[in-house]
Amino acid sequence: MSQKIAFITGGNRGLGFQTALELGRLGIKVVIGARDLAQGEQAVAKLRAENIDAHVLQFDVTAPASHQAAYGYFNSTCGRLDILVNNAGIAGGSFPGTGPEHRAADVPLDLLHKVFETNFFAQVALTKALLPLIKNSPAGRIVNLSSILASLTLNADPNSPIYNAKSFAYDASKTALNAFTIHLAYELRDTKIKVNSAHPGWVKTDMGGRQAPMEIADGAKTSVALATLPDDGPTGGYFHLGQPLPW
Repeated sequence: MSQKIAFITGGNRGLGFQTALELGRLGIKVVIGARDLAQGEQAVAKLRAENIDAHVLQFDVTAPASHQAAYGYFNSTCGRLDILVNNAGIAGGSFPGTGPEHRAADVPLDLLHKVFETNFFAQVALTKALLPLIKNSPAGRIVNLSSILASLTLNADPNSPIYNAKSFAYDASKTALNAFTIHLAYELRDTKIKVNSAHPGWVKTDMGGRQAPMEIADGAKTSVALATLPDDGPTGGYFHLGQPLPW
């Protein structure tokens, strides 16, 4: 019961898998959520080959039944959850690119709804479902995978490095997720639970593309650090590699 347990959504590949790998190397039991159970089992086999205590849940972040199944699993196995990494998310289109999903005036509303459902509403719903178990942890940690593209400050600054890198559907969904981080951290301010947003960086993943400058191992560092914060660590923040980002 002293071993920490972490749930990483979308943990069968990319940043999610690397986060599970690094947390597992710290002796944390990792449970990955994967829509495709076969792919999840393959990921778990790789983790176990590294002597990591790893398990998989067939999990669709947009399905309320999956949220309840995750609650049931953690409640029945250990009665708590120490770490939740809300990693699963979608870009909603080519990224980077020039499609209508990137333009506020042209974004298809059905696509905007789809991106928000995955990147925002589902994250809020899952966190709400699992929060009673996180409250049972001696020191719960919630990590919301955001992006520097969510920063309203940097998006509005013509001198910022992301000023010309706008993708409206994706950016706005992650900005909303940042707002959830701030509000939930405030509500939990008198507990030992810490809630933070992580910008992993532009990473060589299926979403980031091969042209991205950062390797996956470096991209996972921010999530791992926020998932393992000490008792005096920050909450309600927005970070990349230990440095705060402007909202």
